[in-house]
Amino acid sequence: MRTETRREQFEPPSALGNLLRKLHIDVPLFITLFLAAIVSFVILYSAGSQNMGILMRQAARVGLAFGLMTLLAHVNPYQFKRYSAVLFALGILLLIAVLIMGQIGKGAQRWLDLGFFRFQPSEMIKITTPMMIAWYLAEHSLPPKWKQLCIAAVLIVIPTLLIAKQPDLGTALLVASSGAGVLFFAGLSWLFILAVIAILTSLTPVVWHLMHDYQRDRVLTFLNPEADPMGRGYHIIQSKIAIGSGGIYGKGWLGSTQSELDFLPESSTDFIFAVFAEEFGLFGCLGLLVLYLLIIGRCLYIASQAQDTYSRLLAGSLSFTFFVYVFVNIGMVIGILPVVGVPLPLISYGGTSIVTLLAGFGILMSIHTHKKLLPN
Repeated sequence: MRTETRREQFEPPSALGNLLRKLHIDVPLFITLFLAAIVSFVILYSAGSQNMGILMRQAARVGLAFGLMTLLAHVNPYQFKRYSAVLFALGILLLIAVLIMGQIGKGAQRWLDLGFFRFQPSEMIKITTPMMIAWYLAEHSLPPKWKQLCIAAVLIVIPTLLIAKQPDLGTALLVASSGAGVLFFAGLSWLFILAVIAILTSLTPVVWHLMHDYQRDRVLTFLNPEADPMGRGYHIIQSKIAIGSGGIYGKGWLGSTQSELDFLPESSTDFIFAVFAEEFGLFGCLGLLVLYLLIIGRCLYIASQAQDTYSRLLAGSLSFTFFVYVFVNIGMVIGILPVVGVPLPLISYGGTSIVTLLAGFGILMSIHTHKKLLPN
């Protein structure tokens, strides 16, 4: 008797549905990502001073990112597992190359210039780290024993420290989160997690000593931005003003005075959420958060339906990393976290971030659409 998987909700019209199935596109996830891209264009037009050049460049990057997502969705998850260690090792070598001969910009050495294009290897590591940890843990019984935990921790720490050395604290945080997400979904006990948190907290003086001066300034500014309102605290103070002035309903599209009058720095990248909040208010922000929750919820559903340990761990980690992405950016913009230079995912202007994010969603779609047919 022929068996079929359960039909997905929100199934599109047959012609489009057949096309998306052939492309291995998960329809609910694709719809939410497409809506996020529309929101991005709308708010970028305002935050970028209605500059069509910014919009056209972002459109090209988004098109490239969706193309890469579709390409990766075609790849069988077995191939991701097969080459996880190779891709991780390549990423580590590229990070070392950045420290040796990388380009320096704005006081950080993060880029490799290959002549015909340049890129940030740290973006690649956001994906290859959870792939590597998932590949390693999938070869052992779960939950992992102390030996496996120690080896996995070393695999996470190596790229995290190399990225922090650039320095790029925001990306280092995301890479560490991606690896920690795999460990969490591997079944770590809450007692172990609390013990790790306690150990990390006790190491705070050591971490403080190892920080760069500008990183210490960011922490001090987070604790008391009013201490230097025209200097280090300027960004976060202006961000709070923009968010507060939006009120419940917002000032309307193109109504952001903080952005238009150049009071809000980095209005199209790190602090674009403040522009969104000023123009669309509390209700607009809640709508954006609901969109993010739909994306995260769909990703977690895909993880729960994965049919092997590697796919389940990887999908869970990619879902968790996206959540951390959202939480860190919004947290720093509203002042509950230090500023670490993490853009608002799927919304902020930029190329490497959107390409990396949609590459991760492509892997998630691959995991979901390549499931084997099981008996009812």
